[in-house]
Amino acid sequence: MFLDHVAIYTYDIEKLKDFYTKYFSGKENRKYYNEKTGLQTYFITFEGGARLEIMSKPNLALTDQSFPAIGMAHISFRTGSREKVDRLTKALIEDGYFLKSGPRETGDGYYESCVLDPDSNEVEIMA
Repeated sequence: MFLDHVAIYTYDIEKLKDFYTKYFSGKENRKYYNEKTGLQTYFITFEGGARLEIMSKPNLALTDQSFPAIGMAHISFRTGSREKVDRLTKALIEDGYFLKSGPRETGDGYYESCVLDPDSNEVEIMA
């Protein structure tokens, strides 16, 4: 058994799709659109086969996002080296994305940074 995908809702499906394809080398499929419900989705596939489903539909409601919250904490991408963590983190900051932490070595020995995607989802970038 293996994890197939994680899904997240967004107000701006194109902006979020572009973020994950540009910075994390994801490959998007053709956009799905359900005329009856207004649902739109993209599946973004990453090296190794993991997928992220990005979804949007009319009348999405805001929910209380206070921290700590129950639910998804972050999405994590492994780059393979500290240098790649540093390079990608720098590129994201230069392009105006918010750096939440790092790059740093964590107490449990990982080298990582954490940025926020266009919808303020936490994205961990690790060596």
